[in-house]
Amino acid sequence: MKSIAIIGASLSGLCAARALRAQGFDGELNIVGAEPNRPYDRPPLSKEYLAGDIDEASLTLEPEGEDLRANWLLGLSATNFDPGTRSVTLSDGSRLSADGFVLATGSRARTWPGTEHLGGVHVLRTIADADRLRADLIPGARLVVIGAGFIGAEVASTARKLGLDVTVVEAAPSPLIGPLGPQLGTAVARLHGGNGTTLHCGVGVAGLTGEDRVTGVDLVDGRHLPADVVVVGIGGIPNTEWLDGSGIDLGNGVLCDRGGATSIPHVVAVGDCAAWMDTAGVHRRVEHWTGASERPAIAVSTLLSGEYQGQHVKPPYFWSDQYGSRIQFAGIAGPDAEFTIEEGSVEDGSFLAVYRREDHPVAVLGVNQVRLFTRWRRQLSALPTPL
Repeated sequence: MKSIAIIGASLSGLCAARALRAQGFDGELNIVGAEPNRPYDRPPLSKEYLAGDIDEASLTLEPEGEDLRANWLLGLSATNFDPGTRSVTLSDGSRLSADGFVLATGSRARTWPGTEHLGGVHVLRTIADADRLRADLIPGARLVVIGAGFIGAEVASTARKLGLDVTVVEAAPSPLIGPLGPQLGTAVARLHGGNGTTLHCGVGVAGLTGEDRVTGVDLVDGRHLPADVVVVGIGGIPNTEWLDGSGIDLGNGVLCDRGGATSIPHVVAVGDCAAWMDTAGVHRRVEHWTGASERPAIAVSTLLSGEYQGQHVKPPYFWSDQYGSRIQFAGIAGPDAEFTIEEGSVEDGSFLAVYRREDHPVAVLGVNQVRLFTRWRRQLSALPTPL
């Protein structure tokens, strides 16, 4: 290949560019990014950056002096992909051709329908989102967070630190019930109550109130929560619409094999937009920092060689900092896994739980157990478990 285009200039796109150069690709490299910013670190947006503890310069992912010999096309999004001509149409009407492509367009935050006109309603995905939200986080203000996932919980934690009155609403019976299960999701929920955040679980949101600016949140059970600020944290939507009609197989993201290859030759996908197949034959979209940093090297190897080279893909790993506690999780538990507490206790807010299926460890959760969790994660990563 003489030329490769990376569509997406966030963490996974940057890591793909690094992997290309590290694996010997010496041709033309173009990197397209919808945001005007160079690649930056997103996890601090809901924590240190939102709190004002660090500035935008601290988010940079590129060390001084790094030269990937790439052409950066920032502030442009992809609108169409034509595999026949191996070209991508960009939002300014130009076309970019290449011999190979890395799709790294990520995802966007889900918004609450019909609130586009309401001031004080926020999502959090970009630096611009964080700047807008930070301006509204005034001490004493009433914040309602819709969704008790990682973004919602971290925003709630930061807002409490800044002196806001915080309420979190979660439709599921407990926070993080998907990855953690109901019992340990409930254990993590203790962090909210123990730090002055009101948590309502098992109830949905009927709508938001207000004319020009939000005034509250109506719940489906008839309750009304007054609010000066609302943060919507209900997950992300993969940015794949621009691939409609391209012939690339799509589902919940770009469907890939175990090495990141799509259904079109010479095209791989990484990051939040990519649904890689696991060892059980299930396509999974892994929306975590570690996956976005580790998997591009495998996808690049697939792209340059023409097929998956059989590299071991580590289980998903994520962490979250909430109210001064470090939550870490690795693996895939699933509804049929059973867990045991191996260290500490839920009541003390410091414990390590191991999930097993047929007596085999498949996932591990640590709350304020960094050292022991790291040891278990290494063991888990060495096992031939599903992604």
